[in-house]
Amino acid sequence: MRAKLVGGPANRPIEIWFQDEARVGQKGTHAYIWAPIGARPRMVCDNRHDSAYLFGAICPARGVGAALITPAANTEMMSLHLAEISTQVARGAMAVLVCDGAGWHQQGGALVVPDNIVLVHLPPYSPELNPMENVWNYLRQNKLCALVWESYDDIVNACKDAWNWLIEDPARIISIGTRDWACVSL
Repeated sequence: MRAKLVGGPANRPIEIWFQDEARVGQKGTHAYIWAPIGARPRMVCDNRHDSAYLFGAICPARGVGAALITPAANTEMMSLHLAEISTQVARGAMAVLVCDGAGWHQQGGALVVPDNIVLVHLPPYSPELNPMENVWNYLRQNKLCALVWESYDDIVNACKDAWNWLIEDPARIISIGTRDWACVSL
């Protein structure tokens, strides 16, 4: 990766971004809530299976994010998400995008990677290294839990509302996404 970055224009700023996708839908998860010992609080549960995918990325250093809500998780959708991230990278900067090893994150096939993005894949079985996993947990706990959606459009709107709520507060992105090890020194 160092060779890719050093080979670019001199003094080009580098931003570290983290990317992942989450399935959000009618077969959702429950959040943990405070309750007296021995109590079993009731929570709604939907057993239908309609869902959407929320592709999200954050740049903790700048407190910004980019997202795309799609009906599927595949290479075509990932290419669209990379194009959206590309528009959010600071002008003249290069984004180092940290992502997992999902099949649709692999270069070589139909994946289109913009010129201002370099992909860095995490080692297998290491979700703890990707702050986006914490973002998904946070959104599920605070915005996407204990809900019953009547339609696919309701799921999409809930994803949109949750993501907009997240990115309206740059301090929240910085707090959730900052990692001491995620720094650039060439």
